Amino acid sequence: MVDGKIEALLALRGKGQGPIGRDRIAMLEAVATHGSITQAARALGFSYKAVWDGINAINNLLPRPALIAQAGGRGGGGAELTEDGRRLIAAFRRLEEKLSRISQAIAEDGLDEHTDLLFWSVAMKTSARNAFRCQVTDIRWAPVNVEVTLKVSDENTIVAVVTKDGAQELGLAPGREAVALVKSSFVMLARGDVLPRVSARNLIWGTVIERIDGGVNSEIILDIGNGKTLTAVITKDSAEELPLTVGDRACALFKASHVILAVD
Repeated sequence: MVDGKIEALLALRGKGQGPIGRDRIAMLEAVATHGSITQAARALGFSYKAVWDGINAINNLLPRPALIAQAGGRGGGGAELTEDGRRLIAAFRRLEEKLSRISQAIAEDGLDEHTDLLFWSVAMKTSARNAFRCQVTDIRWAPVNVEVTLKVSDENTIVAVVTKDGAQELGLAPGREAVALVKSSFVMLARGDVLPRVSARNLIWGTVIERIDGGVNSEIILDIGNGKTLTAVITKDSAEELPLTVGDRACALFKASHVILAVD
């Protein structure tokens, strides 16, 4: 509460959905209005990459994509809002308006010193670039560690190994929804349709839709189906040696022990 006003921040969460906040809703609206990520970023005052990453994060956390973008780089490419995306925006704005009225009423009534602490918000942020809303399809229980299989898209699954105590505390069971977190630096890449024999449990196939080269590392983004993307950060030399360019078929590899699970 500041100067007699209360600002309530809404994070929309529905069945099968992760939290979607005001900034990402604004990105959806801007892309829908302008028809491209480039124009939306310019209108919002964000970088192209910030809007691109925001849209990908929304799509990764929804059962179906909210917006379908055609990669065209900073100079082109179109984008189309889906019916799910329109419903998401409408629901968010409707609830935000109601929440604003409630907040204003509370501010007018005033707060006492014992209830002020109730209006502190707690939010979780993670450095993991890859966060996928998944559904648990199988669990293999063992005395110490548990192997959890999760469906991330129609074509791909993720396997995570967590402690037995951790799985029980999360309430993991087939049909339970969870968020799988994987740091982009944990992801290895292989090019083509034939892989060498490797011990990594997770093999996620996709198509390269963006490559960003830095001084030392390269960020590679794969379209893995169902409107979802996966990001890998590898050395620039490795990206050149493979080589990996937009349109190439590639496989992302990462260990089951590198997957972190979270639930609502």
